[in-house]
Amino acid sequence: METLEIEVLELLNSIRVLDSLYFGGGTMLRLCHNLNRYSTDLDFWVKPEIDSSILFPKIKNELSKNYTMIDAANKRFTMLFEFRTAKVNRNLKIEIRKGQQEFEWERKIAFSSYSNKQVVVKGLTLPQMMTNKIEAALSRKIIRDIFDIEFLLMRGIKLQNDKKKLEALLKIAEGFTDRDFKTTLGSILDNKERKFYTENKFRFLKEEIRKEIFHH
Repeated sequence: METLEIEVLELLNSIRVLDSLYFGGGTMLRLCHNLNRYSTDLDFWVKPEIDSSILFPKIKNELSKNYTMIDAANKRFTMLFEFRTAKVNRNLKIEIRKGQQEFEWERKIAFSSYSNKQVVVKGLTLPQMMTNKIEAALSRKIIRDIFDIEFLLMRGIKLQNDKKKLEALLKIAEGFTDRDFKTTLGSILDNKERKFYTENKFRFLKEEIRKEIFHH
């Protein structure tokens, strides 16, 4: 799957649309920072000044030339593409969110041990990803967002200095069941990581959140 993701990034780069997009989400963390979980969507945010009515058909036409298009939609808040190739046994989705404010970003290299290609992208900074992931976790309450927050914390990225949000985040992190760790999270981890999180859960993250709350 990573080979296809790098291939798609290279394709978007070849038609000069990557410069109009900020790359974020779990796949960006995996391809640019070795996030230790699987992720199957390419998540972008379009720059505020870019006209999506021009960008959408450009991306759709290029993807259609190279892959079997399952779905493509230019919605009010997002552009969505879903497609597949005979080389990979699952669909790949691209979601491009519109109407976002300027994000903190930096040039990063997307790479994979399964591919000899590398692609330069405008990736969200890790502190920006921490902000985004905390907001996502508070609204969606899904385990992979909490996993990503712990990953960022282990990379030295600080939590937000907001006691109310941290208390809500701690409650979410404490609320997952054994099944959530073994099945939901386990399905996107390799064996070693699955064993670690089944045994330790989010112990490190919870300790760090409690420290931050206590300091308030």
